Amino acid sequence: MQRKLWSEIASDDWNDWSWQLSNRIDCLSELKKVMFLSEQQEYSLKKVTATFQMGVTPYYFSLIDFEKIDQDPIFLQAIPSEKELDDWEKGCWDPLNEEMDSPAPGLIHRYPDRVLMVVTNRCATYCRHCNRKRNWQRAEYSMKRSEIDQIISYISRHPELREVILSGGDPFLVSLETLDYILWSIRKIEHIGVIRLGSRIPVTLPQRVTDDLLEVLGKHGPIWVNTHFNHPKEITPEAASACEKLVKTGIPINNQTVLLKNVNDDYRTMLNLNHKLLKIRVRPYYLFQSDPIKGTEHFRTKVAKGVEIIERLQGHTSGLAVPRFAIDAPGGGGKVPILPNYCLSWSPDRWTLRNYKNNIYQYYDPK
Repeated sequence: MQRKLWSEIASDDWNDWSWQLSNRIDCLSELKKVMFLSEQQEYSLKKVTATFQMGVTPYYFSLIDFEKIDQDPIFLQAIPSEKELDDWEKGCWDPLNEEMDSPAPGLIHRYPDRVLMVVTNRCATYCRHCNRKRNWQRAEYSMKRSEIDQIISYISRHPELREVILSGGDPFLVSLETLDYILWSIRKIEHIGVIRLGSRIPVTLPQRVTDDLLEVLGKHGPIWVNTHFNHPKEITPEAASACEKLVKTGIPINNQTVLLKNVNDDYRTMLNLNHKLLKIRVRPYYLFQSDPIKGTEHFRTKVAKGVEIIERLQGHTSGLAVPRFAIDAPGGGGKVPILPNYCLSWSPDRWTLRNYKNNIYQYYDPK
């Protein structure tokens, strides 16, 4: 697809993350240059993009199979749909109550031992299922140093905290100077042991994982990265290379998949995804039930679908390939694991268990 749509672009430019970012398809006129739109589609998408902005890197767009566009998982995740406005009355802007759990601008403190910093609202690609679509209403921004210092002061005053998560938007898209300052400031706090970054850059803009970025990250370990592959098609040679560079820098990578209707809501797709993730040294970590965000209802599945997928994975593949299925409870309740029922009954000294083959076993507790 790159050769068809961007055949005049030199390989050096194509593999330059700044070229990819500056050439994002971010408006209807740019989208019309790379795909056909009927008058009806153009009319519908004009309404959608007036409410929910769009942006997709040429690299990620090039993964779309236009022979099967209505079923293509990249297209469904990256290109606006009139369904986003059909879903307008369903869901809400902040179902996880993040803003109520924010003691300082850009800081979310929900769990006892960790906090999350929303360091930017900028992304390489604006995923249509994003759980922070509300932040798209603002122009692209990154945290100012004064805001960072206010958060660092808060963290310093709370010795119960041991972990800081950088999120967004995408923290890999703040300037290296800002990222270095954030990581340096956090690492000075004695009671913080782990820094984690949530990034979809390995998926939508793997060219961003450059030597200078790795140098900054490598200075402030231990650092973990949680990324967000949703479909096997996203695991390309470029994505694999980006993950390999992070791992070789000493950064473990976990994956957080969101269960999305018509994208990955079947056992075979999820099994293939998780096996491919393990091959590139990315651990399947969470499978999330999609959140009830405005404009995303068409992506949501029944909770039972996620339970079914986990049950079919359990015992039929390595435990490394079985993520935890969870719902982020509305109202700020946090992540709640949802498991198939393997414990059929229990008493003070005996448990009746079911295994993945539906065989029944008795397990006796020690007296």
